[in-house]
Amino acid sequence: MSGVRLEVQWSPVHPDKFITWGTDIYLYEVASLKDSPKLPLSSKVSDTTAANLLATNSNHRYVKCIDIYPQPEPDILLALGQANGKVVLTTFGPTAFDALGLTGKELVPRHARQCNTVQWNPVDSNLLAAGLDKYRAEHSVILWDVLKCPLHGDGRNAPSVSLQHHAASPGAELARPLAEFGLSETTHSLAWFNSQPRSLVIGMNNKHLKLVDFRDSIKVSNSTPTKAVYGLVVDPNNDHQLASFVENQISVWDTRNFEKPVLTLSQSRPVTKVLWCPTRHNLLGSLLRDSAVIHLHDIQHTVCANDEVEPSVLERSVHPGSANNITSFSWHPTHENRLLTIALTGNITDYVVFERITLNWSPCSHIVWTHGRRTLKLIKDKDAVYNCINDISVRLKRRALSDYGLKTELWQNGDLAEEESLKNLWYWLYLSRSLVEDGSIRGVERRHPGVRFVLKMDGSQINGSVIGKSEMKSEPWADLGNSVNTTRIYRSEDREKALQLCGWKFDKESALNSFLDRLETEGSYARAAAIAVFNMKLRKAIEILNQGAVSQNKQSLPSNLNIVAMALSGFSDDRSSMWRELCLASRSQLSEPYLRATFAFLTAEADNYENVLNESGVAVEDRVAFACTFLSDSKLHEYLKHLTVKLTEEGDLAGILLTGTSIEGVHLLQRYLDVTGDVQSVSLLAMRAFPPELLQDSSVQTWIASYRTLLDAWHLWNQRAHFDIVLSASCPNDKPPQQVFVSCNFCGKSISAQMQGLNRNRSAYARLGATSQKLKMSSCPQCRKPLPRCAICLVHMGTPSGLQNNNSTNSNGRSAAASNKMAEFSSWFTWCQSCRHGGHAAHMTHWFREHSECPVTACTCRCLSLDAASKVASIITHKV
Repeated sequence: MSGVRLEVQWSPVHPDKFITWGTDIYLYEVASLKDSPKLPLSSKVSDTTAANLLATNSNHRYVKCIDIYPQPEPDILLALGQANGKVVLTTFGPTAFDALGLTGKELVPRHARQCNTVQWNPVDSNLLAAGLDKYRAEHSVILWDVLKCPLHGDGRNAPSVSLQHHAASPGAELARPLAEFGLSETTHSLAWFNSQPRSLVIGMNNKHLKLVDFRDSIKVSNSTPTKAVYGLVVDPNNDHQLASFVENQISVWDTRNFEKPVLTLSQSRPVTKVLWCPTRHNLLGSLLRDSAVIHLHDIQHTVCANDEVEPSVLERSVHPGSANNITSFSWHPTHENRLLTIALTGNITDYVVFERITLNWSPCSHIVWTHGRRTLKLIKDKDAVYNCINDISVRLKRRALSDYGLKTELWQNGDLAEEESLKNLWYWLYLSRSLVEDGSIRGVERRHPGVRFVLKMDGSQINGSVIGKSEMKSEPWADLGNSVNTTRIYRSEDREKALQLCGWKFDKESALNSFLDRLETEGSYARAAAIAVFNMKLRKAIEILNQGAVSQNKQSLPSNLNIVAMALSGFSDDRSSMWRELCLASRSQLSEPYLRATFAFLTAEADNYENVLNESGVAVEDRVAFACTFLSDSKLHEYLKHLTVKLTEEGDLAGILLTGTSIEGVHLLQRYLDVTGDVQSVSLLAMRAFPPELLQDSSVQTWIASYRTLLDAWHLWNQRAHFDIVLSASCPNDKPPQQVFVSCNFCGKSISAQMQGLNRNRSAYARLGATSQKLKMSSCPQCRKPLPRCAICLVHMGTPSGLQNNNSTNSNGRSAAASNKMAEFSSWFTWCQSCRHGGHAAHMTHWFREHSECPVTACTCRCLSLDAASKVASIITHKV
């Protein structure tokens, strides 16, 4: 069988049956693996299906082409085209076609030549067309009516005219064809049209494609010169669209414009087969010689201004199964995008082509995508699978609903943040502002200064030197009782400010003890012990570790704190002691970073504290505070500069401790946004902490605009309004532009803009300070057209857009014109956003207390039900 080309074809009317052929013809039935028993002649064709061999037909040799009878019958009838030109009708064993005399019927041409193609008519199923090789003075296209042709060797129904005997079957009387075409030509391929049951497209002589009408008289309705005459197929979803091929070129044709192909697809190898997908519009599959993949060509038709432009094509390839040499494939007639392939080795694969999906991800965390032609699939943020996406917008929306970032106290916003880095940053902002406001940090203009700013390292360098010098002191280890054991520390007023920003405000020993007690309460025993050691309190550190070991043992937690405490108790400042040597060797085996930093500090030589400062597991504020205590001015400057760059590149929010609310802080937040996508936090942090000049930075403005858009997309109008209010308070000099105003329905000019410039004191006594009557306006000041009437009182609306401008002087001598007061709410313009009917606010409020529909006659709009504020009010009323 290896020398014979293997073919496969789905039955057009049996959804679970297909045939394969080479030397023999096999009939298979596809069944589910879990629903069908394992049969001896069954083979797995996919992960879910198996093909069971039902029957074999070995009675025919030299089969060149096959087509399956297209009408829904229980059995399968085949038309076989053979190398000698015969077309034989056959089945797999006894069938209902035997009684009709169709089984075994032979349709024989006058002269023997190869049959290249055979096709049943999809509408008039008794018609069968055969395409043959060239023979002099003979036609190459023969149309048979199988119900009118006699059986081979039976002359009872033969025509009365005498026909020439077939050379291959002496003594057999030949059946007369219904029609013939193509005198002295070769037919390489042909295909029926689905909507024109007597019309064929024929590829002939390596020269032409011809559209032939067989109805009354045979005529060629259209033709075009081309060499692409092989593998003709008509699109089952569009009768005007054809496809054919020659060598390594595929041509797509439109019968309405048949002069040239509408699309030519060049391939890397010679083409062996093309087929239109019956369940997917404009999808053409192709197979190349010695190929392991099926190529798919998705033809895209575009119409611009009622003119159809040249189609484009999206190409991709699919690899069904593990076969290396596919010889044929067949689309399933009804199952969407399903196909069968057969390889040179005989392996059959049942494969479903997955579409290029169209995906939409809504702002409300709904993902919808196409699944085939008829199905849309949807998952929501409440579905378990959605958690795998790790969509940050879900957290952002949850925070927004809890007024994250809008709480009065900064630390309250930290309680709403899930991430520890965000929580710590909000707490630090509260701390820094408190230190500035209570005078603990003086001489700074910023509400949230960073460590580099208070150390005058924030761009305040002259020739590389740091402004301001620190005083070096030798701090003894009081617990050792030996004045020889001292450590150098550095002190200055600026360093004290930096330590306060780091949370190390230990001006008194009681403050240090309170801080350490709080850490113990939180269970941070290692950190508390490390900070005690950094403050030269070795005995206190040992007590903390012992207490931590006892606490963890009570909770049945593994602990080595008591062993560490024993190691600390043997501390010796002797550079050559065994304790120092063993600690250096064992320090890296400690899992707790604060304990590693502790022993790195105790074993440091020549004030080299790199192992402490580069311990990434130690909090940034503790490392900075350590540096401010034990590093000289030059080393401190270099370390803080390097640490700032590193934290900014990582987008680590802990770096705000160093940058403060400066332009460097903007760059750090931008990097944080790039890493996390948390536009909400960067916008709120900037709004609550940055000075007005930094809020005008282009990056900050982009964050704010993006977050506003996000709130609008979520329909969180109240949160958006509160956000804008807080933002306006942060920039009191920047008044937002007016967004809503009343305009005339005729000329379109703003009525409110006109009224804001009018003087309300129009009476004769205005110059004496007397109060005038309120100006009423019932027409447009530009075109003088009347304003709309109130739907309740039917009086023309008349209000100066809610602004009462009063130029009189009050009892304190201040001009009331300096502050605009809102007019009485009862006279405001109000209207429904749906039906556009409205009136005075007081009248509409009174109406909707008893009604839900619009007060205008014949208007059925239920205005009240559209108002979110009314729903809230009704809930409150119900609770009361």
